[in-house]
Amino acid sequence: MPARAGDLGLESHGITPVPDGNRFGRPVRLLTVFFAPNLTMTAVFSGTLGAGLGLGFGTGLLAILVGTVLGSIPVAYLATWGPRTGTAQLPLARLPFRRAVVLPGLVQWASSIAWDALVGLFGGDALAQLLGLPFWLAVAIVLLLQCAVGVLGYEVIHRVQAVMTAVIAVFFVVLTVKLLGGHSVVAGNSVSGGNLAGAFVLFSTIALSLAISWASYASDFSRYLPSTTSRPWAFIYTLLGVTLSFVWGEALGLAAGQTLTDQTTAGISTLLGGGALGAAALLVIALTAVSSNAMNDYSGSLALQTVGVRLRRPVSAVVVTLIAFGLILWMHSGDLSSKFEDVLLLIGYWIPPFVGVVVIDWWLRTRHGRRFDVLADVAAPQAGWPALVAFLAGCGAAVPFMNTSIYTGPVAAAAHGADLAYYIGLIASAAVYAVLRAAVRSPR
Repeated sequence: MPARAGDLGLESHGITPVPDGNRFGRPVRLLTVFFAPNLTMTAVFSGTLGAGLGLGFGTGLLAILVGTVLGSIPVAYLATWGPRTGTAQLPLARLPFRRAVVLPGLVQWASSIAWDALVGLFGGDALAQLLGLPFWLAVAIVLLLQCAVGVLGYEVIHRVQAVMTAVIAVFFVVLTVKLLGGHSVVAGNSVSGGNLAGAFVLFSTIALSLAISWASYASDFSRYLPSTTSRPWAFIYTLLGVTLSFVWGEALGLAAGQTLTDQTTAGISTLLGGGALGAAALLVIALTAVSSNAMNDYSGSLALQTVGVRLRRPVSAVVVTLIAFGLILWMHSGDLSSKFEDVLLLIGYWIPPFVGVVVIDWWLRTRHGRRFDVLADVAAPQAGWPALVAFLAGCGAAVPFMNTSIYTGPVAAAAHGADLAYYIGLIASAAVYAVLRAAVRSPR
């Protein structure tokens, strides 16, 4: 495992806590590691969904801000657990779930594959247009590069994201100037009344789903920070990294509206006037997909180890990449907007119930200033079924509030399409777990 900043060798370390001798870095690196992977065409394309729902720029931007901030707060809070425990997020979930961690672990592994597809889709499309390659070959190249970064591990990922933060920021500044200077932004809403309220809630939920998706990854990229790291600063830098990137990208997509709806990467190149600037844009989009998906491969490999699959972390990162290839080809086969929105929402519905369980467990475990050893507490007697029941209860409670093209719950349908499933899932799981833990006390 890396022992200092700039130690770029292959990291084969898995899910056991990082020892103090290998802790390094400052919390400011959380700003770049959570900024670069989110300012992508996935965020831009998500922003275009607001225009499709009939929201004007002002209303849509407010929805983006509300959803992103609410989704970023749990991520920032969970990221502070890394320095304190030296442990990644899914391995930490063994504390409340015990052996039942297999279920959220497998779901997390599947989610990392889906995120590979959501991001890699645009990276492959950009590279195909740039080099004139068949789409499947361009996707294969993007996935091969991201897999290499994910295999190398923690410190390489941090360094790549630090460089990409500067590159992406310059690109998006140029894109923003071009967009504001030569494109008319739709200010008014095309829906009203209950339909407007439903569209606002649904779009804010889409924004929230993007941000909170990092909650099951959060401490993966802070676990090497020293135990003396300032928790407030770790929280602030993570919050800024997630919020600034998603709001910027989604706001651009919302402003571009229908221009980018179906041909996002081609639309960006055209928007920049084609030529050398358009080609540079396509290259940046492809590189952004590589840097972002490397983190999905990394966290997916940790999740697979957590459930007990005895694969070296680099090997499981390769497995995640290979499966994502098939999912990308399916999404690209037609009806992109509908498939994109469905995958985006469906892969995130489980995260709020997961957060509800682990946050309540953490609070119970650390109240009164108690500090604990992860491995000792995992080995101590404690029932795992309360966490599993609460998790399933949260997922079940969310179903009537879901709104996708595959399924729309009765509450969402009655509320003009407003999707409140994320909020309900979090509240329900936290409440059920708190009650069950009070009723079923650990022998300790």
